[in-house]
Amino acid sequence: MKERLRQFVRFLSEERAMSRSTIESYERDLTMFLSYTEGQGLNRPEQIEKHHIAAYLLHLKHHGRAVATVSRTVSSIRAFFKYLVNERVTMHDPAAHMTAPKQEKKLPKVMTKAEVERLLESPPSDTPGGLRDRAMLELLYATGIRVSELISLDGEHVNPEMGFVRCTGAGGKERIIPLGRVASSALTLYLSSARERYEKPDRKQSGLFLNHLGTRMTRQGFWKIIKKYARESGITTEITPHTLRHSFAAHLLENGADLRSVQEMLGHADISTTQIYSQVTRTRMKDVYDRTHPRAK
Repeated sequence: MKERLRQFVRFLSEERAMSRSTIESYERDLTMFLSYTEGQGLNRPEQIEKHHIAAYLLHLKHHGRAVATVSRTVSSIRAFFKYLVNERVTMHDPAAHMTAPKQEKKLPKVMTKAEVERLLESPPSDTPGGLRDRAMLELLYATGIRVSELISLDGEHVNPEMGFVRCTGAGGKERIIPLGRVASSALTLYLSSARERYEKPDRKQSGLFLNHLGTRMTRQGFWKIIKKYARESGITTEITPHTLRHSFAAHLLENGADLRSVQEMLGHADISTTQIYSQVTRTRMKDVYDRTHPRAK
């Protein structure tokens, strides 16, 4: 079964062109599932029945796994068995009609404009690290791209003079996003004054943003950077790299951007995914009204 899992992972990468983080999630979910089934003496796909999968999901719930994790696990198992059937490894698909538990829809966390300003102003402007970090933060907020897309950028993907960035999202779909004046200036300054400080003579890198090793910035590295500046700027709420993406979308809609344009910039396949930011905007407006109108309460 583990060899079949390795083949499935290669299929997701080579045939489906899924992002690395998505593939890692599938692999992690299925590794845990197969370890569980093997512990039950189930070593072949045709031995696994629907009730075995249900028992595993119950096992996850009893161990405190979140609904989102259980739901994602169902999707992973369904995709795996569908692949096995399509590859004629088995004609037995116990997960075919399984439904994932419904998740409570939570509104994404959005920073205030004042918090964004504080965060973006935090990196020092007189060090290579500060110039690089400011360019990354400005680019994230200016375009709403995912952190995985940010660290995958090469120099040829950005044009600060013309004011755009070209990135490849899920499924290999490419999109071009406008780049504002402030982000363009920060990026130009980084490219002209700081990036070469990170290059190593024996290690040429095409990556746009480099770390102290002279290699492409990692997700973990950027995570530490944004946490550091959030702390230094006095922001007490939990902030992740994705928070800037949420804030980008919500602030655009607050200022009158149309939903379709925001959908295209975010790279959402379904506009219903983008519509949640409209709900965030309405909720924030109601909060402001309740706090400030003399007859709101």
